[in-house]
Amino acid sequence: QVQLVESGGGLVQAGGSLRLSCAASGRTFSRPTMGWFRQAPGKEREFVSTISWDSGTTYYADSVKGRFTISRDNAKNTVFLQMNSLKPEDTAVYYCAARNGMLASRSASEYNYWGQGTQVTVSS
Repeated sequence: QVQLVESGGGLVQAGGSLRLSCAASGRTFSRPTMGWFRQAPGKEREFVSTISWDSGTTYYADSVKGRFTISRDNAKNTVFLQMNSLKPEDTAVYYCAARNGMLASRSASEYNYWGQGTQVTVSS
């Protein structure tokens, strides 16, 4: 079993920045794709960003493109999400996910493991 633990969430004013981290532990699998998703109150979980094993491929939701940056440190089994120019509409619980496959994916259904989530609140 793979465990994913997110950290770095919190309360920030609009225009501010946060850096989320997700540490993977437990049984590891080969070359996982990692992703970030978020879920706001009353809304469905939505894709935010994904990164392939070799960091060669990254995808972003249009709503965060140019403001968020995903990266990973495979030696530390950790993936990061740098969030800049935050907006109140970015308020959500952010989830880290891992997929047993090398190709980056925007689809939540293709991810095998999920973290518990970390709350991000952006005040106006």
